[in-house]
Amino acid sequence: MNRHTTFGSPYLLGFEHLERLLERNARAAGEAYPPYNIEEIPGGLRITLAVAGFSSEELSVTEEDHQLVVRGKQREPDDKTFLHRGIAARQFLRSFVLADGIEVASAALENGLLKIDLARKPTQLSARTVEIKTGGLS
Repeated sequence: MNRHTTFGSPYLLGFEHLERLLERNARAAGEAYPPYNIEEIPGGLRITLAVAGFSSEELSVTEEDHQLVVRGKQREPDDKTFLHRGIAARQFLRSFVLADGIEVASAALENGLLKIDLARKPTQLSARTVEIKTGGLS
């Protein structure tokens, strides 16, 4: 039985990974915390996440399989008794899919904003001639 997919055209060979990326992105579309901005800067992009209350030790920024993954986990204070708790200590995981040629250049935390700079590496187009052999493939 054939399965109809977005990239099911016989002219789009090897694009199955894009379909998986789109499905993963659709599942994560409802996440709203933490809020973030994406801006263009010279030579790349900058993602700014509002992470008020998090220290640099409570945040991690990793690059995993063409994804930028930002995690935050606040520690619960053991020595405090709250009469009212309006500021929740919450954890989060926010991921961004990175295109080929985009890599994480730096990350900095300042005034409750985590700024992550992404560098866009120049891509070089190439062409090559493939030798045609006779007698089949080996």
